[in-house]
Amino acid sequence: MKKDFLDIEQIVAKDLKHILDLAKKIKKNPENYYKALLNKKLILLLEKSSTRTRISFEFAIKELGGHCSVLNAENTQISRSESIADTAKVFDRYADIVAFRTSTHDRLLQMASNCKKASVINALTDRSHPCQIIADIMTFIEHNGDIKDKKIAWIGDVNNVLQSWIEAAEKLDFFINVYCPEVLKNKIADSIKCTYFNNKNEAVIGCDAVTTDTWVSMGESKEKMKLFEGFIVDKNLMNLANKNAIFLHCLPAYREHEVSSEVMDLYEKTIFDEAENRLHVQKAILMWCLNVV
Repeated sequence: MKKDFLDIEQIVAKDLKHILDLAKKIKKNPENYYKALLNKKLILLLEKSSTRTRISFEFAIKELGGHCSVLNAENTQISRSESIADTAKVFDRYADIVAFRTSTHDRLLQMASNCKKASVINALTDRSHPCQIIADIMTFIEHNGDIKDKKIAWIGDVNNVLQSWIEAAEKLDFFINVYCPEVLKNKIADSIKCTYFNNKNEAVIGCDAVTTDTWVSMGESKEKMKLFEGFIVDKNLMNLANKNAIFLHCLPAYREHEVSSEVMDLYEKTIFDEAENRLHVQKAILMWCLNVV
């Protein structure tokens, strides 16, 4: 029976912890896994621009002994209105895994339902970004230990990355403090692990990590940026968090908008550990999907 990695809420806590533990082992001794997915085939289909997602998936499968075909959607028959269903049925005949970065979550679900044998991985949709959050949690654990009962402050937009953070908090038993524009608060997923704050400083006090994302996601109007005046994460805000708190950003970062250059430079290690960890997490997710321990 095939296993898909579509949303964190669909993965049991035990499996999430397994993926995190496996990613840690792979990072420490990558040579032990060079043939883990020998000759397995990954199709990476990109309908949106990508840097870390593309690099991490392409290198991950190759470093596990497999093969990767990277397809930009505009260069496929999808650009000429071939359906996701028909495309998926073709992929199912060629590949063991499909990683799909797409505009709407429904397109991901169509891909998954029409791939009867190949596993499907969510490489980002408008709803969620689960691979990113697993890498974020791995980075948190590396720097601050077990994430259970810890507090994460989210400053900014209510978007796909926040959605996956909230789902992870429910599975792994930690807390999310959210400071976002008041007009967006009704979009926050309802969760006992998530608390909305209408004061930025109060959202950060007592937190073990502060994180944010670009204020305007791919495809959105830049007019939205007007909602975020005063939302920048700067050194003064970071000083309100716990002494050993870290800063995380999934990148790309727009300095002096959602985060100051000073914070980007001060927390360079955690930010770029986070980016590197996409590779190790992607390997673990690929192996989990194919039931390779």
